Amino acid sequence: MKIQMLVSAVNQDVLTLAERMNLRTDAVIINQCGGYGYVEYEHCSHTICCYSFKERGVGLSRNSALMRAQAEISVFADEDIVYEDGYEEKIEAAFNKNKEADMILFNVKVASSRRTYWNEVEKRIHWYNYGRYPAYSIAARTESLHRANVGFSLLFGGGAKYSNGEDSLFLRDCLKKGLKIFASTEMIGEEKERESTWFHGYNDKFFRDRGVLYHFLYGKMAVPFSLRFLLAHREEMCREMGWKKAYALMKEGIEEGKGK
Repeated sequence: MKIQMLVSAVNQDVLTLAERMNLRTDAVIINQCGGYGYVEYEHCSHTICCYSFKERGVGLSRNSALMRAQAEISVFADEDIVYEDGYEEKIEAAFNKNKEADMILFNVKVASSRRTYWNEVEKRIHWYNYGRYPAYSIAARTESLHRANVGFSLLFGGGAKYSNGEDSLFLRDCLKKGLKIFASTEMIGEEKERESTWFHGYNDKFFRDRGVLYHFLYGKMAVPFSLRFLLAHREEMCREMGWKKAYALMKEGIEEGKGK
């Protein structure tokens, strides 16, 4: 089973990135930097294809990698993840075990302050439990993604107008297209801590952007889902401004989303 890593990077030395990430499979690296270019090299007997672009946006970079994916399995990756030795064997074994899976979401270790999920049991992913998973947890059958004609939003994520959420929208679209998604308890890598490219605290922009995202995710249910989100996280997120102001900002974002 051939596996290809689809890496989103910003201003990286692509010639050393495969080694720093401990990549042991083929890879497509999209490096958002100050110019355009292409370089290809061998790393541990695998082909690393590196594209440089001036355009910014994590959704754009992931789409650029996906359209160039050629292996049976595509794994979405970020530049700051170091993969476990044998990660490719874990991914292959999971897909061989679950023949009906179009996509499997794996554990990637991150700092506790950034953790949004951890798979304790294997399970099927549905509309009610897909929202916590980042793109770097995703491994998918490339043919399934191409056949479904899915891609990442250019409105959301680092480098885009709105802060984050491109991963949730992508998973939602995959579910809508009928792709079968499962969660695995296997850990395949660990994120190196660094300063976030988009998170600058629970400020006005954070909550307004979250409201825009909820409009696209939940439609007519965006307001009650916003309230549920804030009440569930009010001790962490609403210490400074209070949940009522945060709720008002999210509703402003929902209205802004309706105009898109």
